[in-house]
Amino acid sequence: MLSPELLDPSLRPSSHSTMDFPRTPRRVATSRDTAQTPRRLNSNHESDFPRTPLRRVSTSALESNFPRTPRSEFIRTPWRRSGQVDFQQTPRPRQNPPRQQPQTKSALPHRLVVLLNDHFKSRDDLWKATFLQSQINGECLALEKAITELKEKVSQGCMQWRSRSEEFGRVADGFGSMLPESQGGNVEKMVRIELPNLAKEVCRIQTIQLYAEKALKLEVMVGNLEDSASTIVRRTSTNKSFLGFQHVPNFNDSRRKQEKLLDAINVMKEIEQELIEICTTRPEWSNLVKAVDSRVENALSILRPQSLSDYRALLASLCWPPPLVTSQTETINQTQLVPNPLLLMDSTKREIYSQSFLALCALQHVQSQRNARQSMKEEKLQKSLSFESGLWAIDELVQPIATRMEHHFAKWSSQPEFIFALVFKITKDFMDGVDDVLQPLIDKARLSGLSAKEAWVSSMVKVLLGYLEKEIFPSLANKFHENKDESIEFSSSWLNLIDLIISFDKRMRVLSSSGIQKITSLIDLNETISKSVSVLSVFDEHLDWLQIWAEIEVSVAQEKLKPELENEKCWSYEIKDQAKIEEHHQKFLLSTREEYKAPPIVDAILKNASLMIERGHAVPTKSTKIEFFRKSGVLFLNHFFVLLLQRCRDLELITSAIDEDALVTIAGSINAARYFESVISEWDEDISFMDLNSGDRNKTRSFFSDEVLFLVKLETDCLEEVMSAILLEFEALSYDYIQNIDQWEDEGEPKIDFSEDDLENGTVSLGFMEALEILRDRILKLKDSLNSKDFFDLWRSVAEGLDYFIFSSIPWIDVRFSNSGVYQFRVDMRAVFLVFKPLCARPEAFFPFVSDCLRLLSMNKEDVDWFLRELTKNECRLKEWMHQKNLYHVNGSQAKMILVDRNFEE
Repeated sequence: MLSPELLDPSLRPSSHSTMDFPRTPRRVATSRDTAQTPRRLNSNHESDFPRTPLRRVSTSALESNFPRTPRSEFIRTPWRRSGQVDFQQTPRPRQNPPRQQPQTKSALPHRLVVLLNDHFKSRDDLWKATFLQSQINGECLALEKAITELKEKVSQGCMQWRSRSEEFGRVADGFGSMLPESQGGNVEKMVRIELPNLAKEVCRIQTIQLYAEKALKLEVMVGNLEDSASTIVRRTSTNKSFLGFQHVPNFNDSRRKQEKLLDAINVMKEIEQELIEICTTRPEWSNLVKAVDSRVENALSILRPQSLSDYRALLASLCWPPPLVTSQTETINQTQLVPNPLLLMDSTKREIYSQSFLALCALQHVQSQRNARQSMKEEKLQKSLSFESGLWAIDELVQPIATRMEHHFAKWSSQPEFIFALVFKITKDFMDGVDDVLQPLIDKARLSGLSAKEAWVSSMVKVLLGYLEKEIFPSLANKFHENKDESIEFSSSWLNLIDLIISFDKRMRVLSSSGIQKITSLIDLNETISKSVSVLSVFDEHLDWLQIWAEIEVSVAQEKLKPELENEKCWSYEIKDQAKIEEHHQKFLLSTREEYKAPPIVDAILKNASLMIERGHAVPTKSTKIEFFRKSGVLFLNHFFVLLLQRCRDLELITSAIDEDALVTIAGSINAARYFESVISEWDEDISFMDLNSGDRNKTRSFFSDEVLFLVKLETDCLEEVMSAILLEFEALSYDYIQNIDQWEDEGEPKIDFSEDDLENGTVSLGFMEALEILRDRILKLKDSLNSKDFFDLWRSVAEGLDYFIFSSIPWIDVRFSNSGVYQFRVDMRAVFLVFKPLCARPEAFFPFVSDCLRLLSMNKEDVDWFLRELTKNECRLKEWMHQKNLYHVNGSQAKMILVDRNFEE
């Protein structure tokens, strides 16, 4: 096992060496250096250390650590008179004061003074002195003990340094004595060049020695393993096979074989530990690891088949498997369970079976460790290994049952519900025996985290999964590709099979976790558990079948909704209860479709999409689940969103005259988009969808973020189109009125001081009445047809657009407003406000420019003259004056344009 390439001098030096050289080569003093700094090698080791003056521990030294008070301060401190109180004391009433003595500043350290002041604030605290003394004594003892330990450590360090120095000196002298006399002066070359090379050579030799020791140790262990394997094979060949007998095998022979097998397994564990140590500390010894792995694999190729063969023979001697069904269970009592041989074993059979089960589990555990190391999954080698593929011992229990079940499966290919029922029945019938007999053995084998129920259910699921993957799904996939256009009956068969699988997975998951308190949502999030007990995991390896499933889901849903999509009544919202209109109008926290005023087709779309998503949640793997969602439910919703967008684009809303039917249709599309946005946002907040993006750190968006953005853009574009259509229609109807400046310059009946009552009794201009009437009809129609959220945004945007249109369209620079013209203008603008009066309390607040114009036109002549004079003098003062007049939106130049031709001569 010792390969030549491993003896290369380039091997890394070992950290352990026979001769204790210093790790960093030191420069040995030459003759020149010796003249400057002589190196002492005598017995006086203290001279190797730099001399450090020792401080004497005395009272004066301790006092020197604290700031001293200059002596002059004691001399200059005046005598304290009788009755004076020190600032550190508490004033007390003087009763026969004793004779005062001259006081000076305390010589105690400041820390000690603070300590005493904290503990003795009055005479009543003197009883604490005993406790304070014991506390200080304890701290002093602890400090003295720490100082003693530190002195011992320093002394030991000095002794070690001194011994290494002496040893190095002896080694250097020994090398010097080995040199010829002619080379006695070439010590520096020897120390700098030859000595490091010699150290490297010694390290290389030590590495080779360590390699040889490891190789020899592994050779012995591998030899013992091979001897055990050959002994087991010879013992088996000399004995008769268990399969030829229906009785229990010889107890002594079986026990000796199991002991030999356990010995071999223990040797493999020791070999694995050695290989793990080599892989972590000596990765360059890969050839040694490969050689050992090759021989161990040869031994395993003998032990594993032999162990499985003995285990199968033992099961056959126990009459396993029992008959799946009997005439009694078929005809008389359907609830009677199949007899379980595991529960019928006597003590001798149970002991033999337990030994075989434990040995097989131990062998699998060693194999799992080897696989983890070889596949470089041992980032944390001490981490507990998981048996995702199942336990060999339980798989061997299931294998003969599977052989018998497949005979029945072939007869029920056209009736898969019988297949699922049979598998579930067999799994449930043997569940108690598996839990009572096998779970204690798993616990005894110290396979932490493993459940006999889960392993049993997982093995049964794998049997069914293998049959479906081999016989059922390929034939269905071929039929789909052959009759893709005419596959209604095939689609129903496929969906029926999926429904059976989902129902079966739920029942099997309940069986595997029976008796264990778990949270259902967390079980679904655990991919390892879900995948092992789910038949839907078949789609993880066959994404083409997943694509077929998704296509069938979408096509069936579209075919089902085709009549409703072509019915226009399903696209329109009908208000059945007129009394709820005002209630919904004031409600902004919407939840139901009626509150959103969405058409009935929306419910049908969401119902079918939610069914697809619900089926997709049963898929155990996260990546496969996301793939199915994208190709089924999300694709189905996107098809409808595109159809919704196309309906809006087909309406020619922006014309001189708006069609009311088109207005209602586009309002229904906006309501549908708003309702879809609300529902999808709720789906996004569900933990099942939030978990789909948890593994991707770079993805910060939600699962349906693209769909929500599409709907928001659709709503915005449609609302802007409706707003533009209303404003363009109003502009076309009121254009003549806006451009007719004579109506505001006409000096008719003087109207100087008019009140609100006069405005209410005023008559709106004839050219403006039609535009206001049409505007009012559009607003009321949208109020009835549009949801409250979007309607609130819409009418405010319309009011803002009207305000800007009226203010920017009137030729202020050409108009000479008379008093009568101002009155008529105010009446007309008040009529505009009244259109929005049912929607808010102060509609004029949404017309800021028009309101400022009305305030400017209503000013008297003195204010206008003052304003025009001050316009060019003091801009800051003018701005302050405009704010006092509640003019916040019109600037000075615009105000001048309005007032410069104001006519006050009526």
